[in-house]
Amino acid sequence: MNHDHYPESYIRDILKSVRTIAVLGASPNDARPSHGVMGFLLGKGYRVIPVNPGHAGKTILGQTVHARLADIPEPVDMVDVFRAASQLHAVVDEVLALRPPPSVLWGQFTVRDDAAAARAEAAGIRVVMDRCPVTEYPVLMLRAS
Repeated sequence: MNHDHYPESYIRDILKSVRTIAVLGASPNDARPSHGVMGFLLGKGYRVIPVNPGHAGKTILGQTVHARLADIPEPVDMVDVFRAASQLHAVVDEVLALRPPPSVLWGQFTVRDDAAAARAEAAGIRVVMDRCPVTEYPVLMLRAS
């Protein structure tokens, strides 16, 4: 897929089809973007699972934090990545090890690695990079109404 541009239908289908989202790099600090995105997604009815090894066992926005994706005791539909782009390759390794694997890997603003994305896509995972569901959701979901 060309990650310079996504068809509206591609993003809309992802936002309509996923229900459980792991937020990798979630922060308890309400000034951090990951905290705001978690709150937004929870407010839209998604099940959101924070992942951050430094806060494992604690809660963020009432949700229990897990140290790693592999520690989540239920399947996730999407992994939303708040990590440096240079770490996306390792994140794809983690994602591909999950059983069942998520259907979507979403890299937040500035999180882009085309080679890592190609690996995920080769395994049947849809990929979005350098985008944020908070900015995509209102535009796409309102247009769908």
